[in-house]
Amino acid sequence: MPQSTPKIEQVDTFLVDLPTIRPHQLAMTTISRQTMMIVRIRTSDGIVGIGEGTTIGGLAYGPESPEGMKLAIDTYFTPILLACDPTRIGQTMAALARSVQGNNFAKCAIETALIDALGKRTGLSASELLGSRHHDRLPVAWTLASGDTATDIIEAEDMLARRRHNIFKLKIGKGDARTSIAHVAAIKRALGDRASVRVDINQAWSVATASAMLPRLADAGVDLIEQPVHFRNVKGMARLAAETHVPIMADEALNGPDTAFQVAALAGADVFALKIAQSGGLFAGAKVAAIAEAAGIGLYGGTMLEGPVGTIASAHLFSTFAKLEWGTELFGPLLLTEEILEEPLDYSDFTLAVPNGPGLGIALDENRLNRFRRDRTDRSVHLLKTGS
Repeated sequence: MPQSTPKIEQVDTFLVDLPTIRPHQLAMTTISRQTMMIVRIRTSDGIVGIGEGTTIGGLAYGPESPEGMKLAIDTYFTPILLACDPTRIGQTMAALARSVQGNNFAKCAIETALIDALGKRTGLSASELLGSRHHDRLPVAWTLASGDTATDIIEAEDMLARRRHNIFKLKIGKGDARTSIAHVAAIKRALGDRASVRVDINQAWSVATASAMLPRLADAGVDLIEQPVHFRNVKGMARLAAETHVPIMADEALNGPDTAFQVAALAGADVFALKIAQSGGLFAGAKVAAIAEAAGIGLYGGTMLEGPVGTIASAHLFSTFAKLEWGTELFGPLLLTEEILEEPLDYSDFTLAVPNGPGLGIALDENRLNRFRRDRTDRSVHLLKTGS
């Protein structure tokens, strides 16, 4: 007899707070801990898929927060999910889209869990389900964000010596622009040709300021300039991209395929920082990548400083891109003081390995995880079973 279609029986969400190895300074905030919203989806055949929703600095970066994602999933997503077929991920995500506006980060976490579950059910890795990988290892950049030039140089030299990173990004949108550029130039002089140095302005400059500062950044030896002006000012981005030979990368301007098409149509960027959460999921992220490829725009695998679940979900998608010219920024787990996986991710030789196991190919260490759950109990477990 044919096997019955599995059903979603349980949706479980909880928050995990992990400290960072140092304060991480950005233009909009400084973080000393990272909060992750973990979701588990259990199906009637005993499969459990996991996903993650993480933001930078709670609500400092955008309109979603881990706490808000948990509330949205518990209240609005779960009743819809309980009526969906977990093996039909496209149909399930379409059902969510009909009833839930926005909430891209929460949708990405759910889709990740469904992909993980389907991979475990079929024995296929997430990258195979997403189109088959081109890369088994991905280059990984590291963000130097201590705020002190000497400290950043020491940190970069240590990364090079340990062969962990040879691509470095600096957050320079905060404070005086000229002082920030002097900081960048000093680091580039110290590292020379041993490393690529890039900057992220986090939307902090006006078009006029950016236009004046881009030549200074070029002279400093910067290889890439990320989101210099507000994400809605795509025409301003296009002007800056036309003015400088240093590639301009869109980040916050990208929130799924629609915005990717707009940026591409206006020639607003030379590179896309693709983030699965901002895109609204892995399949939507693949569409953003296809738009970039069609428009001749380079790809960079971005991060929301996710923990290991969101990071490896991103890695599976990025591994399917034939061209990943600018590498990735999947260093989020390395910023955390605690390990929550049974087997840590493999960061070595300036790269991250993409797991080969079914689904995401990772397993959470429940004992360690429980130490950092915000609830510290099982109160957040939602035993929402059909027919019960």
